[in-house]
Amino acid sequence: ITSENTSCYFCIDKEFDASTSMGALILSLVFIVGCPGNLFVIWSILARARKQSVTTLLILNLAIADGSLMALTPFFIIYLVKQNWVFGNIMCKVLFYLCLANMYASIQLIMLMSVYRLVAVVWPQRVSIITSQKTVPRVLAVVWALVIIASVPAVLFREARENESRKVCDSFHDLCSHVVLQYTLEIVLGFLIPYTIIVVSYICILRRIRRTKFHRRIRSEKLILAIVLTFCLFWLPYHCINVVQVCHTVLFLLSQVYFRAVTSSIAFMSSCANPVLYFFAGKSYIRREGLAFMARLFEGTGSDSVTRKTLRGTRVYRLKNQCLASCFSLEKSETNCRYSGSLCVII
Repeated sequence: ITSENTSCYFCIDKEFDASTSMGALILSLVFIVGCPGNLFVIWSILARARKQSVTTLLILNLAIADGSLMALTPFFIIYLVKQNWVFGNIMCKVLFYLCLANMYASIQLIMLMSVYRLVAVVWPQRVSIITSQKTVPRVLAVVWALVIIASVPAVLFREARENESRKVCDSFHDLCSHVVLQYTLEIVLGFLIPYTIIVVSYICILRRIRRTKFHRRIRSEKLILAIVLTFCLFWLPYHCINVVQVCHTVLFLLSQVYFRAVTSSIAFMSSCANPVLYFFAGKSYIRREGLAFMARLFEGTGSDSVTRKTLRGTRVYRLKNQCLASCFSLEKSETNCRYSGSLCVII
């Protein structure tokens, strides 16, 4: 059984020009916003940030991955406009390999941000263990190694082939099982596993904050949560198409419906959205810091400030409980006890 030309990032068909035109328009806007935006993030961290935190380092790696993808966008715009692949077979494999690697890198880095915030909020005393000079680079090296390996299917299945009077760069599978393998891998490693970890991490963070009655919102928490939700919003349609792709019963139907150009272009939008989020999160710094406003924003997301605030909230909660316990031991009612500052007053 063969399954040819049924799966691609940017499917092109003369009978479905609306999809390819919309895809080209979206990619053009993505390039205009995303390329300078990610370059500015990289410059802000490397040139203007006075101190580097774990969160800042993860954001830097995310900006490098997104910026690399933005640099490739003109190739895909030309592909959609011309409706013909003119860059050869090697570029076909390389470009789509880098696209897939960006997807994996982005979600893995966002997952690491969430796990790091979990440790900083729930186990603040252990932050120093995972933020050592050796631990962080090793973790990032493992992540990038996994990204490189997981993206190999793009090299194996992607080819530039003649299709009627034009050339296409698509995934060609000799067996239907290869389709299932490729897209199940993308769904599981690129979405389900990391997003499950992300959701569980934030549930634990929220439970911890509520349990300690520490309700002060931390800027970094809101920023990272916005990054998580944005990635989900833009990548979910792409993975929904992957789910359909894996279902053998609709495999033939999908070959007649060309949603890939639009959903893949929407997925690219996640790479240009992060700099926009950083801009709005750090706009309060613009008047005071000028072009260095983003560097000041990232400095404020470091582990030190988060850990200090979390430890302070936990300590206050513990002292209040000790004060109430003292009241009860003296057979006083709760209304006779007051905790003010660091003093426990029993009337």
